[in-house]
Amino acid sequence: QVQLVESGGGLVQPGGSLRLSCAASGSIFSINAMNWYRQAPGKERELVAAITSGGSTNYADSVKGRFTISGDSAKNTLYLQMNSLKPEDTAVYYCNADVFSSKYRKGNYWGQGTQVTVSS
Repeated sequence: QVQLVESGGGLVQPGGSLRLSCAASGSIFSINAMNWYRQAPGKERELVAAITSGGSTNYADSVKGRFTISGDSAKNTLYLQMNSLKPEDTAVYYCNADVFSSKYRKGNYWGQGTQVTVSS
């Protein structure tokens, strides 16, 4: 089994910054891709940023130029640096990962989420 644990959420003023972390642990052979999703009240969960094992990244248009996704493969940890935060970034942020627990066994896993609130 694989566990994903997010941290780093909180309350920040508009224009401020936060850094989210997601630590993966458990039966990990390799990690294929990791993603950050978010879900605001009354809205569907949306993909915010993604990174592959090769380092390729992808961002939602709404966060391009403000958010940066990165990973530390040695620590099996994913990060999301969020700058110039806006009230509309307020949401629960979830870590998601495609993880191989053996050479041929892959699963998709979710963290429990961390709340980000942008408000003055």
